Amino acid sequence: MSIYDIEVTNAYGDVVSMSEYEGKVLLIINTATRCGFTKQYDTLQDLYEMYKADGFEILDFPCNQFANQAPESSQEIVTFCDATFGITFPIHEKIDVNGDNTHPLFQFLKAQKGFQGFLEEDEHFSEKLANIDPNYKNTADIKWNFTKFLVDREGNVVERYEPTDPIYDIEDKIRELL
Repeated sequence: MSIYDIEVTNAYGDVVSMSEYEGKVLLIINTATRCGFTKQYDTLQDLYEMYKADGFEILDFPCNQFANQAPESSQEIVTFCDATFGITFPIHEKIDVNGDNTHPLFQFLKAQKGFQGFLEEDEHFSEKLANIDPNYKNTADIKWNFTKFLVDREGNVVERYEPTDPIYDIEDKIRELL
């Protein structure tokens, strides 16, 4: 199976084949509007504007599985992201990224790149995760909002970035893949 065999649904209910993104470098993210990491949208939009013309796409998948931090409808999330951050990259319907109802895209992504730890350990954040799941370090599950997967032009998942990883560190790898 390839990432290009998977279908997703955008925030307006339209089914989109991932094959539409074949040949592009992708940054696929699970997001939430009421998360402490939501401010990352500013930097993500900057990256998108800098590299879109070179074949870079960001695909946003809101998820309400982490402390109910994305309670709005998919359309309300689009409105919020546009009004607050000027987001122009594609936002998709809310999905589950863990558990029995995990979307096939995130099943695929996690199978390709499991959790490898945090680049910068945040003691408070790690403690919070350990309280939720004492075994969190040993599973491929998404740990929190704003986990990012970088996919090369051939559809290979080349990196997984955790929410605490600096976004501009990701930019170097994006440029390399472009």
